[in-house]
This record gives sequence, structure tokens and C-alpha cells, in this order.
Amino acid sequence: MDHPTLRQLEYLVAVAEHGTFGAAAEALHVSQPALSTQVAEAEQRLGMVVFERGRHGATATPEGEAVITAARRVLDEAKELMRVAQERAGLRG
Repeated sequence: MDHPTLRQLEYLVAVAEHGTFGAAAEALHVSQPALSTQVAEAEQRLGMVVFERGRHGATATPEGEAVITAARRVLDEAKELMRVAQERAGLRG
């Protein structure tokens, strides 16, 4: 099984933070269909439903809450990786 991409993890976190796919897409400057497609692909790769979708937005499932927490950690670690790489390459500014 392929892992979700960092971009897909960013999308999962954004939907959780904004509560709707539309608001998350707007915040990320992407179209709502593109965001929805990537979230669905991430869910497929994870083998689980992360969000319950309803008329009033998207709510993380209990399992989805755990995934979103882990996604935040992964994204934080990716930022730290880039910081260390830039520092070591002498590009930090």
C-alpha cells in the first residue's frame, strides 16, 4: 500500500481545522474538487474513513482524529527536516 503524500496529510489537517472541504480548499488556495479527490485518495491509501461528510461539514471519525494527530506530527517533522537540511547546506537565512 502506498503512503499518503505530505500534501494529502496537509489537506487532511486543513479539513479538520476548517471543518468543511470548501473552507479548507479556500485556505489552501486549491479547488474544492481537487482537495476532495486528494482526501479521498489519502483515505483509500490509509484504508479507512477519516471524515464523516454531512450537510454541515466534515467531522473526523474517532479513527480519523488519531490519524490527524499523527499527520500533524509528520508535517512538523517534515518542516524540521527542511530546517536542518537548509542549515547544514548553509542556506538558512
